[in-house]
Amino acid sequence: MTTRPLVMFPDRRLSAVAAPVTAFDDALRTLALDLVDTLRAAPGIGITAAHVGVPLRVVVLELPDDPEPSLYVNPELVWVSEETERHAEGSVSMPGATEEIERPARVRLRYQDIDGTMHEEETGGLRAVCHQHEIDQLDGIFWLQRLSRLKRERVIKRYGKSRRAG
Repeated sequence: MTTRPLVMFPDRRLSAVAAPVTAFDDALRTLALDLVDTLRAAPGIGITAAHVGVPLRVVVLELPDDPEPSLYVNPELVWVSEETERHAEGSVSMPGATEEIERPARVRLRYQDIDGTMHEEETGGLRAVCHQHEIDQLDGIFWLQRLSRLKRERVIKRYGKSRRAG
């Protein structure tokens, strides 16, 4: 297990669409373990392979109440609720920057596990937010794109100041 270097905003790789995983092999297992280590070192609650420069559809979530990290390979949203909620979001690729984003309150997703077995999961709350956020990232949509232009510019300005100061 290794902590991999993070791709930092505004790197263009964060705008790339990730390719589906087709090989469920030792390389995928190593990537998954490295993503867990990198997530914990960041620290964060969600990470994609894109955050470490690997353009594959792999997500790891480790939410506060989870007994262990959850791995999602080739996740896709198959349903979202009409009801919405607002949550603060940020990125391991833009540490310290957060802003509230409105998203569907519940989602259902289809994904594969580390062995390629297909699963479905329906969830709400923070886990639903994380799924939407990380699947956006796999689709080349960095979280800032969900903000109004004014809010996005303010977040980027604050982030730039904090990077120069620290």
